[in-house]
Amino acid sequence: MAPPPLLHLRDIRLRLGSTQLLDGAEIAVGPGDRLALVGRNGSGKSTLLKIAAGIIEPDAGTVFTQPGATIRYLPQEPDFSGFATTGAYVEAGLGPGDDPYRGRLLLEGFGLTGAENPATLSGGEARRAALARVLAPEPDILLLDEPTNHLDLPAIEWLEQELGPLRSALVLISHDRRFLERLSKSMVWLDRGTTRRLDQGFAHFEAWRDQVLEEEETQAHKLARKIVREEHWLRYGVTARRKRNVKRLAGLQDLRKRRRERVTAPGTVRMAASEGEASGNMVAALEGVTKGYPGAAPVVRDFSTRVMRGDRVGIVGPNGAGKTTLLKLLTGALAADEGIVRLGASLQMVTLDQTRQSLDPTTTLQDALTGGSGDVVRVGQETKHVVGYMKDFLFLPEQARTPVAALSGGERGRLMLARAMATPSNLLVLDEPTNDLDLETLDLLQELLAEYGGTVIVVSHDRDFLDRVATNVIASEGQGQWLDYAGGYSDMVAQRGRGVQAKERAAAAASDKARGGAAPPRAEARARMSFKDKHALESLPGRIAQLEKEMAVLQKALADPNLYTADPAGFTARTNLLARKQAERDAAEEDWLRLEMLREELEG
Repeated sequence: MAPPPLLHLRDIRLRLGSTQLLDGAEIAVGPGDRLALVGRNGSGKSTLLKIAAGIIEPDAGTVFTQPGATIRYLPQEPDFSGFATTGAYVEAGLGPGDDPYRGRLLLEGFGLTGAENPATLSGGEARRAALARVLAPEPDILLLDEPTNHLDLPAIEWLEQELGPLRSALVLISHDRRFLERLSKSMVWLDRGTTRRLDQGFAHFEAWRDQVLEEEETQAHKLARKIVREEHWLRYGVTARRKRNVKRLAGLQDLRKRRRERVTAPGTVRMAASEGEASGNMVAALEGVTKGYPGAAPVVRDFSTRVMRGDRVGIVGPNGAGKTTLLKLLTGALAADEGIVRLGASLQMVTLDQTRQSLDPTTTLQDALTGGSGDVVRVGQETKHVVGYMKDFLFLPEQARTPVAALSGGERGRLMLARAMATPSNLLVLDEPTNDLDLETLDLLQELLAEYGGTVIVVSHDRDFLDRVATNVIASEGQGQWLDYAGGYSDMVAQRGRGVQAKERAAAAASDKARGGAAPPRAEARARMSFKDKHALESLPGRIAQLEKEMAVLQKALADPNLYTADPAGFTARTNLLARKQAERDAAEEDWLRLEMLREELEG
């Protein structure tokens, strides 16, 4: 028998203005649970978490907490008022029986000393201090709202290692797919005010969500057809038995009411980039480039690379490594101290900055999209009314006069994307484009970048995004050294034998390498090439070939134009089986490529 929940939110309802934000939402958190709370931006995830933390009172519903259970809540915007140092802020979150040294250890793990003035903290440092405060007491339940926001890759991976063995139950809100895949065991999907639960991790969520939405569409179609049939019967059917007619008319009215009240799934962002004229084949070339700042060691030292038209270049490294400096060198915004920087011909560059600084907070949404001139937006060769273009990015018509300052973080992210997509370009420069974007918008952004005919340079801490988008990754190796790796983030890890390290550890590793010391990455990689990996490397090609044969048989059967008419169930079964075979084949190819690159590194 399952233990009773530590926290149970039941039939939660909350109205904000004219919007019914929550309409019967429910969450049950048991000991050791790992719940991911997912949903579109604006669906009420953060509000539901605040209700669970006791910060907001719902209009209706019950919130039950087991007596004695401890809860800690990580807000998106922590409040440091009244604290002179980060150490004092963390200590204030400890209870009477908590270990006072654990907070200090967590601060050190996040690269902080505890003596920092909260007023001078960067976004990433503030997030680290807030995480140390909620993790230090080791509560029964941790409610974490976007814990990876503003964190660099070393901090994200360190946080994953810290949360993994923790005894606390977790409820996570995050748009970082890799983070959710590694930590979640159950999913709670908040959609149109209600919740659905899947007792599987995030890896299974998207297929389940799509299936639910497809079933809803099928039911809606059936309901519409039933209404048509009933209306036809009322007009032309037999009318001898009036009682029966009255009852059937009442049934039709009930069907119409159900149709009116059915809440439809929210729309999806429709993106299309305004592509400019094609650039030259060579976009940027750096030869022996060095760049530094007065009083500090160079952040880029003797680096050479070439960016060609159509490349998707990812730049990764810890905070302070010089990612922005390298980005400016590649785009010609910054002159090199030494070396040669050559830019290609006919470049039309559009930049998406992570701080959204190019958005004037006093301007309206409409003026931000049109430049303050009229009510028309030009996208490529098309001219669209600004309200229609707003709808493509999930803005409501009544938001046209809303000032930018009143928009949420996710809405500002969508606005920046809308402006970038409407500007003709052949080079997109994206600095942390995934910040505040929900999973569905991220999917569409990835599809857009895949179809974009120009070149993309992106700085990101989102490992899954880099795996899906990047054709090569430039990674910081410490002490101003940068290396170019083929493939996405996972390919880079396979080649180096490690992920992105914190700035201090990366510098130490670079010093060891310069002194001719042992190569820990090589030793790490060798340890990872297990017997299981070797067996998989040998057997995967045969498995891939077998799957392709099976797919060919299914494709041949589905090519029969009479199959669907003669055997609809068989057509559906073959279609689903083909999709599963394709997914299995793609996964096998990715595994083989990862292992083959690892083998080549070990032998090379």
